[in-house]
Amino acid sequence: MPLYIIIALIVLVLVLIITNIRIVPQSDAYVIERLGGFHKTWNVGLHVKMPLIDRIAKKVSLKEKVFDFPPQPVITKDNVTMMIDTVVYFQITDPKLYTYGVEKPINALENLSATTLRNIIGELELDESLTSRDVINTKMRSILDEATDPWGIKVNRVEVKNIEPPQAIREAMEKQMKAERERREQILIAEGHKQSAILEAEGQKQAMILQAEAQKESAIQKAKGEAEAIREVQQAKAEGLKMLKAAGMDANVLKLRSLEAFEKAADGQATKIIVPSDLQSLAGVVTSVAEIAKK
Repeated sequence: MPLYIIIALIVLVLVLIITNIRIVPQSDAYVIERLGGFHKTWNVGLHVKMPLIDRIAKKVSLKEKVFDFPPQPVITKDNVTMMIDTVVYFQITDPKLYTYGVEKPINALENLSATTLRNIIGELELDESLTSRDVINTKMRSILDEATDPWGIKVNRVEVKNIEPPQAIREAMEKQMKAERERREQILIAEGHKQSAILEAEGQKQAMILQAEAQKESAIQKAKGEAEAIREVQQAKAEGLKMLKAAGMDANVLKLRSLEAFEKAADGQATKIIVPSDLQSLAGVVTSVAEIAKK
């Protein structure tokens, strides 16, 4: 065989090998078919496929994906039509099932989420639908995750993004919210007046108690002062009697002093003077002594 033919064959083999070398990046997977049937799944790394026999059927990203599906019309249990849009977070866990499980998996997931949402909302009334987002999210995630297992899809999370009731319902809800806010405002105002009245009554009560305490303390101090004055007067009298006794003044001298006092009183304008009996007898004694002295 000529040399150029051998060289040509070697070059052809090298070209075929080089052109069939594939490097699978991180978080990707390649589905390989051989002669029209599934052969294997290539994960991250270097791979070589058989020329003219193997082919890459699908390149699958294993990263988590987020799809925001458009709003869907749904009817509640009390026959109110609303528009609800959802966001689905999912991840491909089996590239083979994702490739061969269902035609157009994203469209299938969108339709499945719409029908599931209609079924869940159909069991709830309007008020429950507006206040039970967590319940709706949990139910949808559970149903979608179970239904998409044969497709190689793992639904990680479902979120109800927006709920739009009809315009008439929104207006009625706004009026109701306004009335509720006004009611709360009136309650707060009434509570404020009530608290103010209570505080004012408490203040008056405390003032009356303090005033009564002050009057009580004043009466006690006044009584103590009067008692102290009486005690001082009595003590002064006792001190005076002690001084008279120490000066040698007996009862007769005291009576004489009393008589002199009545004499001074008689010099005044009094028309009648009542003289005690003991002073009368003392006056008689003084008169007798005066007469003897004249003789």
